[in-house]
Amino acid sequence: MFEVGDKIFYPMHGAGIIQAREEKEFLGEKHLYFVLNMLLKDLDIMVPVEKMSALGIRHVVEQDVLYDVLARLQEGEADLSVHAGQRQKINLDKMKSGNLYEISEVVRDLTTISKNKILGTSDKLMLDNAQQIIISEIELVLGLDTEQASERLKQAVCKQETVGKA
Repeated sequence: MFEVGDKIFYPMHGAGIIQAREEKEFLGEKHLYFVLNMLLKDLDIMVPVEKMSALGIRHVVEQDVLYDVLARLQEGEADLSVHAGQRQKINLDKMKSGNLYEISEVVRDLTTISKNKILGTSDKLMLDNAQQIIISEIELVLGLDTEQASERLKQAVCKQETVGKA
């Protein structure tokens, strides 16, 4: 399913590339691991080969899916009736899912809420984390650097803001 060189997405860590496959001994048993180079924080993570799917690791999305996700930042509305604690749990579940559509909903909803009131610290951190995770996937899917990928997300969010004011 996964091979060295694959572009992957690890929920809560963002996008990365499988750099190597290594055998390590742990408690007298040998196990195969993938070495994942994650774009966020330039972090290398070793994951047992047999646990990749169980951890929710997937291949990065196709370009058409990414473009659809960015376009959907303009659709739907934030549920303003949910209080901060509920919103935090709902958003954390969306982030853990690894589903790019759900992660983009976190960005859309928190951006919408931030227009009407100042976000609390946990919401600000959640928004920043969701944005960084989406940016990392944009980088790998479109072959952009971080600044260019950030600009792509910013443009999609700005379109959302323009549509919201119309």
